[in-house]
Amino acid sequence: MTRSDIDDQRAVRPDGLAIRGRRHARGWSPRDLLEAIARARHRATGLRETISPSLLRSIEERNEAVPFATLRLVADGLDCNPVEITLEESERK
Repeated sequence: MTRSDIDDQRAVRPDGLAIRGRRHARGWSPRDLLEAIARARHRATGLRETISPSLLRSIEERNEAVPFATLRLVADGLDCNPVEITLEESERK
């Protein structure tokens, strides 16, 4: 397993409020964000990969821990750096 694979599997805690705020700033519904994720992924890899509506809801409402690879998908859809939508260590408690 490569270092990149290990990083992609590492669980991180997203900042659900930041994600929702960025989505609202664009005037997007949750479905619009899921489509933006799929479009961004398709441009990058040729695959229309996205996340489920229930996972997005869990991320936005409860800061559900997800693999870093999933957080990167969301960041790609929002056209931002994953670090910008990750909770700081002090906020995780």
